[in-house]
Amino acid sequence: MTYAELVQKIRDYTEVDANVLTETIINGIIENAEFRILRDVDSDNNRRYATANLVADQRFIDTPDNLLVVRSAQIVNGGSGSTRNFLEYRDTSFMSEYNSTGFTGEPKYYSMWDQDTIVLAPIPDSSYEIQLNYILKDPGLSSTNTTTYISTNFPNGLLYACLVEAFSFLKGPNDLLQLYEGKYKQVVEGFSIEQMGRRRRDEYQSGVPRVGGK
Repeated sequence: MTYAELVQKIRDYTEVDANVLTETIINGIIENAEFRILRDVDSDNNRRYATANLVADQRFIDTPDNLLVVRSAQIVNGGSGSTRNFLEYRDTSFMSEYNSTGFTGEPKYYSMWDQDTIVLAPIPDSSYEIQLNYILKDPGLSSTNTTTYISTNFPNGLLYACLVEAFSFLKGPNDLLQLYEGKYKQVVEGFSIEQMGRRRRDEYQSGVPRVGGK
């Protein structure tokens, strides 16, 4: 489903034209719907990987742009002889207590210091390579970005999420709002099973997914 097709469907389903559902309002509705899907489903299109070299004696590193969640962090080719050492996540109070003297070494722990910064402990004593595995929001659907992974692979869910937003904005009939809310919840469950279940398992090792525990 393209941007133009989604816009037309929203206006057709709500029976409201562009004089009320302007392009600005429609874009806001789509963005809200996309954020809802992003938070409901950990879909593969939002997974990213980034590597960088740490700076010796610097405990902080900047996060990639548009990062929402860090899934994991690992030191590549660390000094311990292992090619990859996963860092353990701790809260900032632990980090302050653990490294109150500011000692250096190969990092073992990490934490989100603020929105744009990760803190490491121990403080790096060398320019280790770090890999961040994280989640971000892909560029959304728009007049200049006419298709996305979600609009292509989950068009019904995107439409229903948009209709919930649209009827909420229009203060439309509650029965229609509940109808599309129910439809969204029904289809997002199937999309979740596909993205977080079937796409991340191997049938040879895990077997074919069963319905109803059978």
